[in-house]
Amino acid sequence: MMDIRFDNSMVHYPDGTCALDGVSFTVPAGQFCVVLGHSGAGKSTLLRTVNGLSAITGGRVVVGGKPVDRKTLPLLRRRIGMVHQHYGLTARASVATNVMAGAVPAMPFWRALSGFYTPAWQDKACALIAAVGLEEAHLARRADRLSGGQQQRVGIARAFMLDPAIILADEPVASLDPRLSREVLDLLRTQARERGATVLCSLHQVDLARDYADRIIALQGGRVVFDGPPAMFDDYDARRIYAKQDAAAPVQAVLA
Repeated sequence: MMDIRFDNSMVHYPDGTCALDGVSFTVPAGQFCVVLGHSGAGKSTLLRTVNGLSAITGGRVVVGGKPVDRKTLPLLRRRIGMVHQHYGLTARASVATNVMAGAVPAMPFWRALSGFYTPAWQDKACALIAAVGLEEAHLARRADRLSGGQQQRVGIARAFMLDPAIILADEPVASLDPRLSREVLDLLRTQARERGATVLCSLHQVDLARDYADRIIALQGGRVVFDGPPAMFDDYDARRIYAKQDAAAPVQAVLA
């Protein structure tokens, strides 16, 4: 199990855009933490600093006691799975191949390049595909022949190929209808709890955040404006963070 710590984390782009502005909080190991905020609030950037896809320009991000940097990333990425908003699958590849691709960070370069997966990896992919509610018949089916909900199930299976200690889920249900959204979040929460994984999940939907989060972090203008349990996130907070403002003063954190 691993925690995530943001210490005055900043991401400033060369054009002057401030994506994160001094973010500080810790996600304890095993917590399902939902990040809320309107488009451009900094949610995706926050998640991407954890696996090094977005480089911080100030402060630091610490995962499992190790700062995220060039030296630690190769090993850290083996412990971090990611679920993407638009599934992130290879459209023409089979479901089985897409799921096994989640093992690439732990494979020798030559093996990853050749696409050769050991029987153990193949068995693991089959088990995960079954665990996310897909049938054996889906194994050979092309990813682009699946429905949106099925594709996101494949994405979740792939994210768990290496039994990660941390799952980053970037708007995982943004493209799904309400019923499928809940099915996917149920699945994500169940798989994470079975493994004791920490989840950092960005969402737009307040009702889903209240129902699935152990804790809600709200961002506005790259700054934390709410930090607390779902029961304390009321309609006033929702209106405030989704108001069209570029920045807001931080609110004192209220921890569960």
